[in-house]
Amino acid sequence: MDGSAAGDGRPDPAVSRGRRAVSDALLDLPADAGVVVGVSGGADSLALAVLTAYVGTRRDLRVRAIVVDHGLQAESAQVAQAAADAVRRLGTEADVVRVEVGSAGGPEAAARTARQTALATYADEHGCAAVLLGHTRDDQAETVLLGLARGSGARSLAGMSPRTGLWRRPLLGLTRADTEQVCRAVGASWWDDPHNLDRRYARVRVRLDVLPGLEDALGPGVGASLARTADLLRDDADLLDDLAAAAYEQSARDDGSLDVAELVALPRALRTRVLRAAAIAAGCPATDLTAAHVTDLERLVVRWRGQGGPALPGGITAVRDGAVLAFGRAGTRR
Repeated sequence: MDGSAAGDGRPDPAVSRGRRAVSDALLDLPADAGVVVGVSGGADSLALAVLTAYVGTRRDLRVRAIVVDHGLQAESAQVAQAAADAVRRLGTEADVVRVEVGSAGGPEAAARTARQTALATYADEHGCAAVLLGHTRDDQAETVLLGLARGSGARSLAGMSPRTGLWRRPLLGLTRADTEQVCRAVGASWWDDPHNLDRRYARVRVRLDVLPGLEDALGPGVGASLARTADLLRDDADLLDDLAAAAYEQSARDDGSLDVAELVALPRALRTRVLRAAAIAAGCPATDLTAAHVTDLERLVVRWRGQGGPALPGGITAVRDGAVLAFGRAGTRR
């Protein structure tokens, strides 16, 4: 399982690119640092485990893998165990963790929440500094298209970040075909999740219908262009978020209310971000707070004629009282 292209000792090109990507993603970690690879048994995560095992050995990192069994399919336990066995054959420790999937946000969001909680808990229990996820350039392109379809802002269109706190995604520069080639090169067999062909899910429809249709209509390279757009927008969104955080600190009062004069002086791109941050701080669930809610909040700042404020998700209300915009819960205000 050396990853050679033709048994001549030279690594397969996909393997070489993958090793460089993983190595670059872990450059800041010292020797003996712990790393967790999230594995599902699919080609993407299995390839990531292959590549991380190689890099970890040469960097003296402690590499472990966790296979999260969501219990959503009849044979999920067997699939999870097979994935863990495949990783162990690489010389990497692997554990299977069974999780309970709730219903909040729909089946995909609930499964993602359960998985992320399990990964973060596992990393903490084993003293690991990073969790690696196997998202690829194809996943990034799908994420951007879904954001466009939902009318999302720059942060959503920026897609998935290569690094966010504990989470790292080394394979965002590789395609799904690349990860399959990595698995072939080392003789690793992957599992094809039947959910990936189920058109009841929006992401699957984007993958099977929308992206191929765009490639047919516009020519090859659409996926790569969407991923590149995400990279460019992420830089812009990061800067705006930093500026908005500073503006929020400047305009926020001790009781959580906002100084209207400070808000009026801000460019709209910053003002709306400050309003969103204040609403979330007051208790609005971030996943339920829409652009329409934020627009309603902004009317209290720039077009206030004495009107009341909007009802926000989570039972939060917003009220303007002269020069102050205050947030509170039903019947209360702070």
